[in-house]
Amino acid sequence: MTLDLEAKRAAAVDDLRTHDGVLVAFSGGVDSSTVAALAHEALGEDAVACTAKSETLPESELEDAKRVADEIGIRHEVVEFSELDSDAFVANDEDRCYHCRTMRLGRMLEKARELGIETVCDGTNADDPGAGHRPGLRAVEELEVHSPLLAHDLSKSAVRELADDYDLSVADKPSMACLSSRIPTGLSVTEDRLSRIERAEALVRQWGFEGFRVRDHDGLARIEIDPDELEDALDPAFVESIRDPLLELGFDHVTLDLHGYRTGSVSPAADSPVEPDATTNTADGEPLVEDVFAAEYPRANER
Repeated sequence: MTLDLEAKRAAAVDDLRTHDGVLVAFSGGVDSSTVAALAHEALGEDAVACTAKSETLPESELEDAKRVADEIGIRHEVVEFSELDSDAFVANDEDRCYHCRTMRLGRMLEKARELGIETVCDGTNADDPGAGHRPGLRAVEELEVHSPLLAHDLSKSAVRELADDYDLSVADKPSMACLSSRIPTGLSVTEDRLSRIERAEALVRQWGFEGFRVRDHDGLARIEIDPDELEDALDPAFVESIRDPLLELGFDHVTLDLHGYRTGSVSPAADSPVEPDATTNTADGEPLVEDVFAAEYPRANER
């Protein structure tokens, strides 16, 4: 670890020690896990990690969060809520993440008050404010949630280095946005869509892929695979094995995006006047069918 990074780590720990206690909004990803490790080092038993369970959180991620909390040694609490109770969230407009984060952090603040804790922390890092359309950051600011990684200029790469120094198993874990991020802006978020996305991604994960998403274009499954792993996804064995199970989950068509995995590919593009929809997946509106392999497969019961 460089002297600069060690100084930032020490400053973040000293900052957290100024609080009587903190509750960390904890997803089990590398950012929130690093904040939890910093908080535990600073405050010991007065630091609590809290995970919000809802329809948008895959069960596998909740289990990961529990496991990583055990690695850190930090007390772990789980609270429950439903984003689907919010009409604004379900409508899935460009501020969906704002509505989600407001509810999620609001539940964290309630839990903190129950525990007699005044400060809630999150995992926003120094790279996040410049990373495109991030309406959720507005909720962090409005609710006065403390972001120690941002406050001490810790970038994503620095966070991963810190996580490795703390010997966290998630140091190299790919970013994992909530399941609603797989649904194009403007298409309503429903429990059925979230469920079939979660089950579809579980099937893809069984093939060993690490960086991927299954986007749900109102019945069309668009599989995005990290460009470094895309060659494996072109294996006919994968194509043939994944097609029918996804159709059985309720998708009408199954496609593989030859652009590969791109974060926010179905969300508003901050620098583009054209947004992806159910028939396009690029900012300039090129047809989706031009970008996919094995473009259309009919439902099994229609063959």
